[in-house]
Amino acid sequence: MQLIDFAIRRRVTVIMCTVAIALFGLVSLSRLNLNLLPDLSYPTLTIRTELPGAAPLELETLVTRPVEEAVSIIRNVRQVRSVSRAGQSDVTLEFLWGTDMDLAGIDVREKLDLLQLPLEAKRPLLLRFDPSSEPVMRLAFLDKQDAPQEETIDRLKALRRFADDRLKPDLEAVEGSAAVKVSGGYEDEVQVFVDQQKLAQLGLSIDAVTRRIRAENVNLSGGRLEQGTQRFLVRTLNEFQSIEQMANAIIATRDGRPVYLRDVATVSSGYKDREAITRVDGREAIELAVYKEGDANTVQLAAGVKQRLDALGKTLPDGTEVRTVYDQSTFIAAAIGEVKSAALIGGLLAILVLYAFLRDARATLISSIAIPVSVLGTFVLMYAFDLSLNIMSLGGIALAVGMLVDNAVVVLESIVRKQEHGMERREAARKGTAEVAMAVTAATLTSVAVFFPMVFITGVAGQLFRDQSLTVTFALSFSLVVALTLVPMLAAGRVARRHEVEGDATVTAQSRPPGRFDRALAAVAGAIRRVGRWIASGMRLLLSPLVAVTQALNAWAESRYPGAIRWALARPGLTIGSAVVLFAFTVGVIAPRLGTELIPQMSQGEFNVDLRLPPG
Repeated sequence: MQLIDFAIRRRVTVIMCTVAIALFGLVSLSRLNLNLLPDLSYPTLTIRTELPGAAPLELETLVTRPVEEAVSIIRNVRQVRSVSRAGQSDVTLEFLWGTDMDLAGIDVREKLDLLQLPLEAKRPLLLRFDPSSEPVMRLAFLDKQDAPQEETIDRLKALRRFADDRLKPDLEAVEGSAAVKVSGGYEDEVQVFVDQQKLAQLGLSIDAVTRRIRAENVNLSGGRLEQGTQRFLVRTLNEFQSIEQMANAIIATRDGRPVYLRDVATVSSGYKDREAITRVDGREAIELAVYKEGDANTVQLAAGVKQRLDALGKTLPDGTEVRTVYDQSTFIAAAIGEVKSAALIGGLLAILVLYAFLRDARATLISSIAIPVSVLGTFVLMYAFDLSLNIMSLGGIALAVGMLVDNAVVVLESIVRKQEHGMERREAARKGTAEVAMAVTAATLTSVAVFFPMVFITGVAGQLFRDQSLTVTFALSFSLVVALTLVPMLAAGRVARRHEVEGDATVTAQSRPPGRFDRALAAVAGAIRRVGRWIASGMRLLLSPLVAVTQALNAWAESRYPGAIRWALARPGLTIGSAVVLFAFTVGVIAPRLGTELIPQMSQGEFNVDLRLPPG
């Protein structure tokens, strides 16, 4: 009762609180992340170790198993899985939800530093994504026009070199990007074709040649040289700068004569064996697959990549372009847009149904205000609880839209009934709201009690339905507050002129002549009232057929309902028996025929074709 009295007396306070909620809701909405579904995958870290030339079985024994044994004891690790390929080992760690991945990465790195791996193995890399997952975006870097056949290889090598040196580092620097995988084209490689007969004649082995080339192709620090007050750093620069330098490298000495690499091998600039060929519209291209970090937002990452590509557009080689082949954020934005449209249409239909039954534009407007205010307030709490805009959370808002006006309608109907009994507006708003306050509160808490416990469900189902249960709970809670404060304040109408009571006499307080600001404010208020009357007249004219049909159906139902009630009361056994039979038929016959799945199949408007050819 005190809350209702406060809302009716402090109209400006209630209005300002409502405006503040609306503003904070709009700001929160602009900052909410956009996802297709709540995050259903466990946080992951992948340890990638390369051992060139090792077979999968050998790699599993020397690298994969020691890494698994070292990291499996880390706190909050849920599952460890691994994949061993020729020359590469991937060990993926799944952590429990809520794990601090920065601290987890430090723990993993500490365990890896204590691990003894083969000397030929490269330093393990820590990836913040699952390599088996699909990339967020696939980009194609290609020529706008077909190159001549004799220049195709050189052109593709140049494109691949530019993609590795420029595009990949720039795209990996985008916030939320975990890695960019480049494939297709021709990758530069220096090829050394050794003549086995010449090696045998000189008594050399391939391992000796390999060690010598590795020893020659290195820059080393030579210490420092001090001269007086000056200090110089000494370095030996010995890395190969060209194919000719590499071919002129001395690999051995026989009978006091140097043996050059060109004497026993042919050195040339070529390309690695191609593992993938990418074509776009029939032209070969370089593919760049963008992977996101485990906790990154797909839509924001895609937007950041697009902005970076726009900035890189001026630096691309002449006659080339970067084309987006696949963008996961497009489907997400389209799906979220459809849910938003459905929620908006649902709200408009709810307002139309209200007007059809109330036949009063002012009463309909007061009841309808509960929808936008409650939804904007829900966005504030969603941002505070770190929820995202996804199908489940927006579905919860759409589900709650039809329930948001229930409390306002009940309160407004009680106020109108008090006014019809001769009460003044303010008194009717106070007593009418107080009369149904407990009933409205109980009804709202009943609905909240249905949805809120889903927050405590564990596992994938809990992650899936948590957002929906919280959004419904937030929306219904705000609708209750709106029904007990904003609705009675608006229904009470304008405040009467203040009076001062002195003894038994009532004296009207003298007010100052209105200033410019007051006159301007009064003019704006008058213009708003006139616009409101025009809108009400237009609604009355446009919706008159709908109102007529609705009232006719209501009158027909009202005339038939007493007879149906009397028939049901006269036959209690048949009524209860019919309900029991219908329930048993639904549970025993219809329910088993319904399919069950966690998430319905979603079509993205595309299809992939995988062809498996015979080995070789």
